[in-house]
Amino acid sequence: MATKTSNPNSPTKFQKFFRNNYGFLFVLLWLVGFSVFRLYPFISSLIYSFSDFNLFKGISEWGLMNYQEIFANKKIMSSLGITFSYAFVTVPLKLAFALFIAYILNYKIKGVGLFRTAYYIPSILGGSVAIAVLWKALFRDEGLINAVIRTFGGEGVNWLAEPDYALFIISLLRVWQFGSAMVLFLAALKGVSVELYEAATIDGASKARQFFSITVPLITPVVFYNLVTQLCQAFQEFNGPYIITQGGPRGATTLLSLLIYNRAFQDYEMGMASAMAWVLFVIVMVLSLIAFMSQKYWVYYGDEK
Repeated sequence: MATKTSNPNSPTKFQKFFRNNYGFLFVLLWLVGFSVFRLYPFISSLIYSFSDFNLFKGISEWGLMNYQEIFANKKIMSSLGITFSYAFVTVPLKLAFALFIAYILNYKIKGVGLFRTAYYIPSILGGSVAIAVLWKALFRDEGLINAVIRTFGGEGVNWLAEPDYALFIISLLRVWQFGSAMVLFLAALKGVSVELYEAATIDGASKARQFFSITVPLITPVVFYNLVTQLCQAFQEFNGPYIITQGGPRGATTLLSLLIYNRAFQDYEMGMASAMAWVLFVIVMVLSLIAFMSQKYWVYYGDEK
């Protein structure tokens, strides 16, 4: 009886496994990076938020004490209120200003490409430390802004030392970084059919009526996208308050992100910092969910019936 002989050229089990799964090698580096720098910190911060973890003393207690302190601590709740005020002021102003500039740059004018580049540059540089330092120099007591005011006979304002002005200056820096939102709005405006404007003009609709009845409804998907992304970024703002005012004066610009940093890297209370970070995460998640749930009432998608 003939016996079955193995083919020496047939692939081994390892070779078969490699051929069927070698695609994972292309994402292996990303998976390692995601696991080490994203997933592990995400899970560990949740665990540490239920402890009194100190960077040098370790953990001596587990429980809900961090979350209880967050909602009982007036300083933390005040910081949370300031964060809400900052986000709900900067996001609408930034989106409105970005849409306004995009609408102007959508017209065919001479040198429009240069203007588009000039308006986009602040969004590239605005988040850097150097720009925050420059912003602080502009609004200090002897800065350029006060120099201009005094030139016209006015009296200089102590912008960064007055609680009523300091948060406004920090918010203004955020609004100034409107370039990324503007580019998206500009792309959306170019996607609106010219025929709709021509038909509206024939019917006697004014430019304002065309803007609110044609332009705005058709670009609401981009408005929604910018709203969610800018809202998430606003609640995580750190550079401006940290570099320009260090949270002052009298805590007027102490956003929750800055308070988290102070607890973690000045007081070394990693457990409390993790708990505040998770509270911030839940707030942003809830606001994002509200935005997603509300989009069916005001966002228009072209493929919908």
